[in-house]
Amino acid sequence: MSDYIMDLRKRVGHIPLMQCGASVIVENEKGEVLLQKRSDNGLWCYAGGSVELYERVEDAARRELLEETGLVADELELLGVFSGKETQYTYPNGDMVSNVDIVFVCRKYHGQLACEPGEVESLKFFPPDALPPDLFGVIVPGLRAYLRSRGL
Repeated sequence: MSDYIMDLRKRVGHIPLMQCGASVIVENEKGEVLLQKRSDNGLWCYAGGSVELYERVEDAARRELLEETGLVADELELLGVFSGKETQYTYPNGDMVSNVDIVFVCRKYHGQLACEPGEVESLKFFPPDALPPDLFGVIVPGLRAYLRSRGL
């Protein structure tokens, strides 16, 4: 979680906060989607996290991708901005957020897959027609839009 959000939490406790997120859907040369199994709730999601105060969204997306997966984005393509009831979440510690998630697609990248200790249990590429059933609900709107963009 970003330092900015952590500082706010010290002041306001668990009440809902508006949180700007930057996320990346990585697609490999086979058209498969990279998902990661979260350590905090055991659900699958794509890479992403909070944008720091004064940080460019694209920079946050690249930072989160590198931190969580070990991959470096060579190119990012904006997929869309997702918000509303479907993107709200309560963390296991009780912190509530209303996410505004800015999602990018990355097809050109380099690096070696590596899980971020303490946040990511595993990383795996999935065919778009065989995604795991236990998806993190917050990513569903973005994932739906991504699949529609591919005609699926």
